[in-house]
Amino acid sequence: MSKTLSNGLRTTLRISLAALSGLLLAVPAVAGEQGYKVLPAIERGNLAVFPVVAGSSHDTSQLLTLDEGVRSGQVTVTEAGDERGLVRPGQHVPPRHEGAQVNSLVLYNNSNRPLLLLAGEIVTGGKQDRVIGADRIVPPNSGPIDLGVFCVEPGRWVASSANFGSMGAQMAQPSVRTPAMAEHDQGKVWANVRASKEKMSRNLSAPESAALEQTSSYAKTFDSVPVRKAVAAYGGAGNEQEILRELRAKGAVGVVVAVNGRVLWADVFASTDLLAKYWPKLMRSYVAEAMTSDNRNAKADLHEAELYMNLLSGGHEVVETEPDVFRRTEIKGDGFRVFELASLLPKTGFNIHLTKIRE
Repeated sequence: MSKTLSNGLRTTLRISLAALSGLLLAVPAVAGEQGYKVLPAIERGNLAVFPVVAGSSHDTSQLLTLDEGVRSGQVTVTEAGDERGLVRPGQHVPPRHEGAQVNSLVLYNNSNRPLLLLAGEIVTGGKQDRVIGADRIVPPNSGPIDLGVFCVEPGRWVASSANFGSMGAQMAQPSVRTPAMAEHDQGKVWANVRASKEKMSRNLSAPESAALEQTSSYAKTFDSVPVRKAVAAYGGAGNEQEILRELRAKGAVGVVVAVNGRVLWADVFASTDLLAKYWPKLMRSYVAEAMTSDNRNAKADLHEAELYMNLLSGGHEVVETEPDVFRRTEIKGDGFRVFELASLLPKTGFNIHLTKIRE
């Protein structure tokens, strides 16, 4: 990585005595300790969304989202090695390097607000569409930042656009996010993208399915007219506001997600307002997972969802820290992983986003 790119992360590996000795000594965290309570599910077809409420909420108004930053022009993304991006007056201009890289983009935050990036957010343009591989916070007026990404457009390495944009309407579904977040495996990301597109095609008519075969883009597939119509039937693509109103009414800060009766994912934020900002793209990602899964007509169970949120500790923990900016913790347990992003910015010191995935 170029020395001109920000690389202030410090990594700490923590392995519990339970993991070292093979004994199950770790005591699982309970909902009361974490302040989380899981409520009965909101159901759409084979998708169940359990609202999660917390004992406290935090002020997240200072955080800028990727969609907001790209839309305002204050956040820019370029191919690593191809473009220098927008540089603020007086800022050092990084040298140009040869060749774009599949798993790297360069980001500048030219705003006066900290930028929040979530794993699974899709960045379109350049030589391939990419998905962000890990949660992070980018300080105000900073860059260039080496942004770790994974390609979600297998087969293309020709620039479709000189500009990058945020896929504001869509986030990668859980089965695509998992190999990027937990395994850092580009091959599995591509394999799951192909599988998702193939399964989605089966839900469409022959002409609609044939039209989807003309693109290698995961983002364009799920933003196409026939797919958006199918997604709308589940409560996404415009109808997700109905569920968001329910979540707001309950004071939810996150959700536990079940497909075909099996709990598989959780997204929890520091505030209801922050959940609301991401809700349209999150809901559509959950719908995409439900639509590309075999329907077993099993009913989601509240008790299972509660157990899922109760257990947030494990025997193996890795902590990455960018001093005074954020702390990112990955916890590996028996059949699951938890990812926590905490803000270390002034007047914060609390968790911004928690993701739990079932392996």
